[in-house]
Amino acid sequence: MDAAQQEATAKARELQSQWYGEPLGTLFRRLIDDLGLNQARLASVLGLSAPMLSQLMSGQRAKIGNPAVVQRVQSLQELAAQVSRGEVSAADATARMDEIRRTAGGSVLSNTSQTASSGGGVQTPVKRVVREIQSLLRSVSDASEILEASATLAPSHPELAEFLRVYGAGRTSDAVRHYETHQS
Repeated sequence: MDAAQQEATAKARELQSQWYGEPLGTLFRRLIDDLGLNQARLASVLGLSAPMLSQLMSGQRAKIGNPAVVQRVQSLQELAAQVSRGEVSAADATARMDEIRRTAGGSVLSNTSQTASSGGGVQTPVKRVVREIQSLLRSVSDASEILEASATLAPSHPELAEFLRVYGAGRTSDAVRHYETHQS
């Protein structure tokens, strides 16, 4: 790999860290390890071609262009966390991955999004709503541009600036907390 390619790959990984919290190679390898997948199965669950997954992992491509794929990544991250905590069995994880694969994104809520009083039967839409907002913002602009817009708005419209920062460049868990705090 020549110097220009190395620089482009480093820039792509830097952008991935801004947009997704870490380089996609790191994120996808963790999902593969935590969920017992191979790259072909991960690509299938996400709705990506194997070559596209490889390009994202290696830093040849920086951005996931399809918001539904981004939501599937988020769903798999939550599922992997639940498996790691022992809340979801391997068999249940496999079934959930099949559900995630069939979704256009955002319609499969995690067990942690269920209301406590319902005994797990009724799901709250909070996380789904938050993901839809994040997906929409991130499909319009990347995190660095959203943060720049937030900084521009901060002096005159601090609440709107915070909204852009939290939903456009923050983690889903932070956005859920923001949503719940500001819900009327």
